[in-house]
Amino acid sequence: MAQAHARQSAPRLGSRGKPEESRAAILQAAAEEFSKHGIAGARTDAIARAAKVNKALLYYYFTDKETLYGAVLDNAFSGMKAKVFKVLDSDLPSRDKIMAYAGAYFDFIASNQIYPKLMQREMMRAREGQSEHIDRLVKTYFQPIFRKVGELLHRGIAEGEFRKVDPAHFVPSMVAMIVFYFSSAPVMQRIVRFNPLAPERIAERRAAVLDFIAAALFKPSANPAPGARQ
Repeated sequence: MAQAHARQSAPRLGSRGKPEESRAAILQAAAEEFSKHGIAGARTDAIARAAKVNKALLYYYFTDKETLYGAVLDNAFSGMKAKVFKVLDSDLPSRDKIMAYAGAYFDFIASNQIYPKLMQREMMRAREGQSEHIDRLVKTYFQPIFRKVGELLHRGIAEGEFRKVDPAHFVPSMVAMIVFYFSSAPVMQRIVRFNPLAPERIAERRAAVLDFIAAALFKPSANPAPGARQ
């Protein structure tokens, strides 16, 4: 009897008494499942099992798979927005700020490597007219970030610090240099014969990205680009 009582009173992750922990576990498990299989191939049974919650609790927090998928996307990109806005809203000089932005974006993706896969799948859904979320993602996350980085580029150009570049081309080029490295890692490993995702290789890539941005954007200066070579 005592053992049965102990089992009943033991805290479980899949309990509505721990909503924040349960929701976070579901979102993490769902991000993994969606990144591997897409929304069509993802299974809520597998998500519930990985999150260590029962399926009824999963549907208590998220009414259906599409709602859960949208929450995963919001969770991913709200974290990215918060990280880069911290830099973009700072009082750093233009050169320092663009390097800090690129570094912060790189660090976020390096720490959340399933996100490029998620975005890649969502872009494909949007292209096929099947995405319920792309307009919200663009309005809530991508446009505000693009606007702030564009303003930073225009400011640096006006100050004589940056070359005359078009944000419509330069911003996606910066993003692509970062995201593509992680999304193409399995192929690159076969080409270069080493693991591109080993910590030392990621550090090398970070330095290379910052160096490339500085070389492409900064006008010649007597001072080295902050953070360009680390």
